[in-house]
Amino acid sequence: MTPAREKKFKDVISKRQPGLTVVLENIHDPHNISAILRTCDAVGIMEVYVINTRDVLKKKLGKKSSASARKWVKVHYFNTVADCVNTLKSNGFLIYATHLSANAHSLYDLELSSQVALAFGNEHAGVSDELLDFADGNFIIPMMGMIPSLNVSVACAVSLYEGLRQRKEKGLYEAPAIQAHLIENLYEEWSGEEYSQAETES
Repeated sequence: MTPAREKKFKDVISKRQPGLTVVLENIHDPHNISAILRTCDAVGIMEVYVINTRDVLKKKLGKKSSASARKWVKVHYFNTVADCVNTLKSNGFLIYATHLSANAHSLYDLELSSQVALAFGNEHAGVSDELLDFADGNFIIPMMGMIPSLNVSVACAVSLYEGLRQRKEKGLYEAPAIQAHLIENLYEEWSGEEYSQAETES
């Protein structure tokens, strides 16, 4: 590995945000998954939580189509909503689900510099009633046009970049948010992943 590549790895890892994550529930379009994973990597998300209650869970979800972003974002898979929610809650996350309701908050009124998971649902049905029951709140992205919603990958990108804006404003990207030994572990993992890919392609 070149010194420049090593520096890139360490710079990126130092800006990872363990307190911001995404929950994807029954999203089936690989292009949406690809776009979401790329955005997650871009804003510094370490882990994504994927719920699939409709099909046999595929462990390589989004792997091929994510334009290499899948290598840099860890994906946790769940067959039930409850298992995913319990994992998030046990790690101190609040869960905000995208859902148009009378008590929904604007995205721009949410506090996204704390321990927050943003949940996005199926392209057609949205977030399930079960997940909504577990959520700590609902949010919407303000819309000024005739069509009342965005594509799920676009909605996720808009939401995460608001999270990035808030976190940058509070200086959360200026110092590592993860412990030194975890930074080193992640560096070793990424280095091994890149080495494995080089071996496969040679």
